Amino acid sequence: MIIADDERLFRTGIAFLLQQEPNIEILLQADNGQEVVDFLKLSEEHPDVILMDLKMPVLNGVEATKTIHKYFPEIKVIALTSYNSNSFIHNMIQVGAASYLVKNATPDEMLFTINEVVDKGFYYNDFVLQVIQDNITFDAATQKSNFDRDFLTNREKEILQMICKQMNTAEISEKTFTSARTVEGHRNNLMAKTGSKNVAGLVIYALQNALVSIEEL
Repeated sequence: MIIADDERLFRTGIAFLLQQEPNIEILLQADNGQEVVDFLKLSEEHPDVILMDLKMPVLNGVEATKTIHKYFPEIKVIALTSYNSNSFIHNMIQVGAASYLVKNATPDEMLFTINEVVDKGFYYNDFVLQVIQDNITFDAATQKSNFDRDFLTNREKEILQMICKQMNTAEISEKTFTSARTVEGHRNNLMAKTGSKNVAGLVIYALQNALVSIEEL
C-alpha cells in the first residue's frame, strides 16, 4: 500500500494504524502525487491500493489518480480527504477512484473500505452511489454512450449486475454455477467492450446505461 498525504502527522498516524494489520505493508509514504507516480514508474513492486489525498502540492490527488488510472489500471485508488462535496466525489470517481473515504471516518470504516476494494475492486457507500446517480444525467448530456455500439450477452449483463452489487469473484462464481476463471473472463470481456479500465468503471457504465439502478444496489 501507498499513502499520499502532505499532512505528515496525519499520514504517519494512518501508516502506524495500518501497519498493525497482518495483511498490509506500506511501500511508500508520499508528500504529493508526483512522488507516487515517480515511484510507480521506477519500482518493480506495485501496491494493490493507494490512499490518496486530494489537495497536495506539486501534483494533486485528482491528477495523480488520472495518471495512475491510465498507466497502472490494476492499482486501486481510494480517495482519503477532508472534502465531502458532490463535486470532489464526482471528479475522483470520474478519473478512476475505486472508493471515496472522508478523514473523519473511523479506523474500522477505513479498514473495511480497504478490504472491500482489495476483495471486490471497488467500494462505494450509499452516499457515493447517490452522487454518481445524481450526475448521470449531466454525464449523459456531455458524452455519448457507447452502449448501442457494444453488444453485451445476457450472461455478461448478469455478471455486470452482480459486480455492481459489490459481489466478489467467488460469490459470482457460486451464484452462476461457473468457475472463478469463467467469471474473470466475463469481467475482462466487459471491460474490453465498455472501455473500462477497472471494476469501478464498469459500475459507472452500468449506471449510465441503465443496466442497473441505484435502488438495486
